[in-house]
Amino acid sequence: MIQRIQTVYLLIISVLMIVLLFLPLATVQVGETFYSFNAAGLYTMLAEEPELVFPAWGLFILTAAIAILALVIIFLFKRRILQIRMCVFNALLMIGFYALFAIILWKVKEGAGLEAFSFTGQIGLTFPFICIILDYLAIRNIGADEALVRSLERLR
Repeated sequence: MIQRIQTVYLLIISVLMIVLLFLPLATVQVGETFYSFNAAGLYTMLAEEPELVFPAWGLFILTAAIAILALVIIFLFKRRILQIRMCVFNALLMIGFYALFAIILWKVKEGAGLEAFSFTGQIGLTFPFICIILDYLAIRNIGADEALVRSLERLR
């Protein structure tokens, strides 16, 4: 049902992933130059206007897809088994977020060549991990609801 705790978990997942679209994920240093890495790509950290250096639109699309999928899962409350499967798929997408993030960082490092490369993670980088935990809690509560409904059907 919509008023269940798993709805709150899934709504928090959606909000966190939408906020992640606008927060920086990491600060990357290549040589003496600093870049800001967010879901859309790698931007220069100039005072005037940031310039896109390395696009990462796949990461942006994946983040938006995770947020949209969490919202869609909320409205599948009448089909709890499908809801659980979609939550598992959403958790796999969140793990894929980290894999794609690592691949993009690796490509940026390859493009830097022999220059010094380092990155510092920001708070936004922890959001998908928090969402994985919330997704697990939602799966657990949806499963408990399904078990309750099946036990009540046995009594009829």
